[in-house]
Amino acid sequence: MCDDIPQHIAHLTSVHSRYDTRIFRKLCNSLADAGYAVSLVVADGKGDERCSNGVRIVDAGRSTGRLRRMIEATRRVGARARELNADLYHLHDPELMPLGLALKRRGKRVVFDFHEDVPKQLLSKPYLNPWMLHVISAIFARYEKRAAGKLDAVIGATPIITEKFRGKAKRLANINNFPRLGELESTLPSGEKANEVAYVGGISETRGILPLVRSLERTKSDVRLNLAGKFESSSFEQVLKSSEGWQSVNELGFLDREGVRDLLSRSILGVVTLLPTPAYLDALPVKMFEYMSAGIPVIASDFPLWREIIVGHDCGLCVDPEDPDAIAAAIDALVSDRERAEQMGRNGRRAVHEIFNWSIEERKLLQLYTDILA
Repeated sequence: MCDDIPQHIAHLTSVHSRYDTRIFRKLCNSLADAGYAVSLVVADGKGDERCSNGVRIVDAGRSTGRLRRMIEATRRVGARARELNADLYHLHDPELMPLGLALKRRGKRVVFDFHEDVPKQLLSKPYLNPWMLHVISAIFARYEKRAAGKLDAVIGATPIITEKFRGKAKRLANINNFPRLGELESTLPSGEKANEVAYVGGISETRGILPLVRSLERTKSDVRLNLAGKFESSSFEQVLKSSEGWQSVNELGFLDREGVRDLLSRSILGVVTLLPTPAYLDALPVKMFEYMSAGIPVIASDFPLWREIIVGHDCGLCVDPEDPDAIAAAIDALVSDRERAEQMGRNGRRAVHEIFNWSIEERKLLQLYTDILA
């Protein structure tokens, strides 16, 4: 990279928040710290912004509705992206793949970042019939692999997503969405905490929130759930608020990073009991590692990959995410044994410091950019 004129990187998203944890707080921050000029094109209608970390946010304007977002927002993001004339474009949403190919045809360097296994995710969509879902999933699986080979690099947010593109992508990197060291750490001893457990993230049926809330009626430890996040739909919100156990929920809404840190500092444990959908079985949920980073034990879905991490590092318990009784028993086991909970929390934090942290992933990111821009 030239000392006088830093190379310009543009991250593009039509879906994610401008302060998205992976895109803005990790990728863009790391690149700005490394000396790149970084722009982030978003589509939220909140206006352009120059951030204290040096990242320039460029707003393409907001669209309402799924279809309009996919068509109008994608077109506007593309227009703002071309105006930037960046040295490298890093894209984050499936609907931006055609834009990535168009930028590549113009001679630009393009990286595509797969946050999710999109073909598997499509199989869980409720608004199409099962036959149509399988057809669309299969078509997209072929399309994404063919398109990947035309770009400069592909990034996968989990090892399993990354391996799908082995032999297809020119360059391939697994950059996991692990937490930044120290961001969420707390020193409050478990014995000084109230009987509160935490869930942070999207609030939807597939994320296992209904069995979790129902488990509160079955606990023996008079525990309350700190529920932080946005509801996926008003219909599910009504279902959840009328279910047994809701009277034991502290509804907190969306929290910023400081709010999340404060929440985890006062909670005995964190829960991530996603349901066994095709998209989640092989996922690595960032909240699981954030709970570990905060030094609290995790109650997680009993999926093979998650069990390997949670049980392997003795940092929590794995349960059937569809069984409220099993979730309640796990909550009681840790709430009633604060010494065990605190030791599991220390084990999880140690695992994050040694293995599951952003500093390691950052080095892989910077090396990939160096290879592409050399």
